[in-house]
Amino acid sequence: MNVNQIINMVMRIIMRKAINKGIDAGMNRVSKGGGAAKKQRLEDIPPDQMTPKQRIRAERRARRAAEQDGQA
Repeated sequence: MNVNQIINMVMRIIMRKAINKGIDAGMNRVSKGGGAAKKQRLEDIPPDQMTPKQRIRAERRARRAAEQDGQA
């Protein structure tokens, strides 16, 4: 067995493991419902329970919505 064959064999093993981990993670996510639907929307969170980061995002979103209403 030459060096090229050994390198190819090792690369195939590594790629197989990486691809299988990705497939397993994707299947686990799909079987749990994806997770995206479980997130709470910023509009549904009361302002006093928002984190500072969420509050900034909500303010920016409201500002953009107001600007779009003014342009229409």
